[in-house]
Amino acid sequence: MTMEKELIIKSIGPAVEQRGCFIVEVTVSKDNDVVLAIEKEVGDVDLEDCVSINDTFLSIFDKDAEDYSLTVTSAGLDQPFKVPGQYKKAIGTQVVVLLRGGAKIVGVLTEADEEGITLRYSRKETVEGKKKKVTVEHEEIFGFGEINSVKSHVEFKK
Repeated sequence: MTMEKELIIKSIGPAVEQRGCFIVEVTVSKDNDVVLAIEKEVGDVDLEDCVSINDTFLSIFDKDAEDYSLTVTSAGLDQPFKVPGQYKKAIGTQVVVLLRGGAKIVGVLTEADEEGITLRYSRKETVEGKKKKVTVEHEEIFGFGEINSVKSHVEFKK
């Protein structure tokens, strides 16, 4: 018998919140391999967060009654956002937005709500009266229906 995601979220949610975190995703395989991905509201998830939530999980769900394996991890930096808390945390930071039409925009996430996001970005455009393309600033609202994915923009400096 596999564990139920809703029961896990309901049972472990208060302990996750107590650590200043929120649940991003819970996956349960048919073999009862449970992966609990969390994110911190402010700052980064650390080892103590994962250990504390792991220990709380083990105290709630008896391994003798139901055999399972557990992994508590931070949401991957390279993974698309999945829950509203990730969007809120990313406000003011650079993100990569992949639109349904295939366009990719890198910009600063300035707002996020249940409808979509607001993105500030710049791009080179042809402007009347100018021979060369010039950089034009944009601030645009994108509904979630227009978006394939949003994730943090990671840039490695040389």
